[in-house]
Amino acid sequence: MINLKHNRIGIIVAMSKEFDLVKMLLEDVESKTILGFEFAVGRIGSKEIFLQKCGIGKVNSAIATVEMIRNFSPDCIINTGVAGGLDRTIDVADIVVGSETTYHDFYCGDIGDHTQELGYPEFIKANDSLISSLKLSSSSNSSIKYGLICTGDQFITKVSELEAIKSKHISALAVDMESNSIAHACFMYKVPFVSFRIISDTPWVDNHDEQYLNFWNEAPQKTFSLLSELLSQL
Repeated sequence: MINLKHNRIGIIVAMSKEFDLVKMLLEDVESKTILGFEFAVGRIGSKEIFLQKCGIGKVNSAIATVEMIRNFSPDCIINTGVAGGLDRTIDVADIVVGSETTYHDFYCGDIGDHTQELGYPEFIKANDSLISSLKLSSSSNSSIKYGLICTGDQFITKVSELEAIKSKHISALAVDMESNSIAHACFMYKVPFVSFRIISDTPWVDNHDEQYLNFWNEAPQKTFSLLSELLSQL
């Protein structure tokens, strides 16, 4: 595959805390609001960056992605932020790159593949070029894992909820509320996409709520610096 140069890059996050951490990486920042969505337009090195806070959930993030594409025509879109761990090999502060994404809360009958009737695949693969760039920029980082991210309109706080998702998607590594809906919109608009998420909590531990709060209290800026390393390779 030809590795195209990406100079106009959209970055989508869900929450204000994520937005503020990524915004700190930008230079020459200009703030915009479009259809109620907050944007910060700036640069990282030679790259023109369009950072957007989409809000929580599948509908918010899908609408936001369309507005990103319509207003800024990015060469690619990156989704980042936090996610819950779904696999016991995953620890807090690990980074899960979604080599593919899917909905964990979608059910439309016992049919193996709904692609033909729905117009999108059950498992949406990340862009090969963006995955290759991530692997190149993070080859020495053992805390980065590649695999399936599951998306649904539910904050997973109980082991039973985790086990229900894992029963359907055994290989899943992380769960969030936006990755696959952003991937879905990018798939429809043919925009290269990848999501990578920092693990903020793991529902199987006893102090799950404290774990999530402590993550934000201690979240280092360097956790989001993978963006800078990735952008240097695009």
